[in-house]
Amino acid sequence: MSTSLNVEDLIDEAGFGPYQLLILLLCFLVMFLDGYDLAAVAYIVPSLMEQWGLSKPQLGQALSAALFGLAIGALLAGPLADRLGRKPALLWSVLLFGLGSLITAWADSLSVLTVYRLLTGIGLGAALPNTITLLSEYAPARHRAMLVSAMLCGFPLGAGAGGLCAGWLLPLYGWPSLMLLGGIVPLLLCLLLAWKMPESVRYLVARQASTERIRRILQRISRHPGLAGAQRFSLGEQQGTSANSSWREVLSQPWTMGTLLLWLCCFMSMLIYYMGVNWMPLLLKEAGLSLQQFSLISALFPIGGGVGSIVVGWLMGRHESNKVLAGTYLAAGVLAWVVGNSVGQGEQGWLLGSLVFFMGFASGGGQSALSSMAAGFYPTHCRATGVGSMLGVGRFGAISGVLLGAELLRQQMAPGVIFSALFWPAALITLCLMLKYRHYHRQLRLQTSQRQA
Repeated sequence: MSTSLNVEDLIDEAGFGPYQLLILLLCFLVMFLDGYDLAAVAYIVPSLMEQWGLSKPQLGQALSAALFGLAIGALLAGPLADRLGRKPALLWSVLLFGLGSLITAWADSLSVLTVYRLLTGIGLGAALPNTITLLSEYAPARHRAMLVSAMLCGFPLGAGAGGLCAGWLLPLYGWPSLMLLGGIVPLLLCLLLAWKMPESVRYLVARQASTERIRRILQRISRHPGLAGAQRFSLGEQQGTSANSSWREVLSQPWTMGTLLLWLCCFMSMLIYYMGVNWMPLLLKEAGLSLQQFSLISALFPIGGGVGSIVVGWLMGRHESNKVLAGTYLAAGVLAWVVGNSVGQGEQGWLLGSLVFFMGFASGGGQSALSSMAAGFYPTHCRATGVGSMLGVGRFGAISGVLLGAELLRQQMAPGVIFSALFWPAALITLCLMLKYRHYHRQLRLQTSQRQA
């Protein structure tokens, strides 16, 4: 008599163990280096302007190529991972951004720099959805949101490390040294990933890999007594017909409504967050804060986002995720409006700092939680495409946030008004999440009643 075991049940029952911790740490390192690269480039801008005689618009055009690369990479990564596997797609993405950063050290013209940053951006953009997908497929359902959020904390920490390394390397060895470091370490990490990172066990089951290979992985996670004799492994989810149709799957029923709503949410979420990260220092400066004040208060925004990622992820593991996230973005919008009013009234002290921290807490924490929500929403056969497409669309929101901030400043709009205007995209996200909850909750109730009948 053949024995069949459900892989999802095995992972959920086993909980979070040492094997998943290893996967978390490896994915965290990928995100750390992702954050390092994007931050390090900002520190080489003054040196490039001086050595190459470039204006800010010229260099900005070259460096913005990485932003478009991020969007392209995220959109391409999902179908690649759903077709070839999570591990190969992740290895190629880390290899690409490592090589891109490495060759950037030898860039000698604006056009060459633009091409190199575009290639690097594609690798960076592809790494994010692949790490989210791979980690989420090894995470127990009750811990998934918090674990993905914890992994994403590697990004701001890596960005901070980029600043520290810049302060040490630039005066001694010049700007190429910062890019060399950002290229060599990812290439070394590729070797470690090839050695230690497993393929997603859920992906292996979906692709009908050998039972023995699946069993060996599961034995490192679970001590279920039936593992040794299991002849077949299954997934407790709807199955697709082909990994080649993953794009069609995420845009077909029953995922259509959720996909479109998640795309809109991620677009607006990244617009809010990247407008805050990129323009908050200048907005606070124009509001009359001193260099010390606006530097300190601006830094509280991403710090709040890092803390919020963990807390919001923890809450999503214990309560209905759509409702938790809708409340988080509603809070982000209200806080943006309050920050705008405080800036308009001349507030410059601890109250403004606290408001900015909690605005970052809600908007940054919400952005991380959206990624884990998408990973839990899609089934295995199209999960990477679902997560990657959402993040790809979201990257265009990030670009829009940067461009919109520049245009509003050019129009000489008051800083307080710009902050307050962020209430509206946050309110739209809240509405979308509640629509998503109502649509799929009603659908679930209908399916339950049909089964009972």
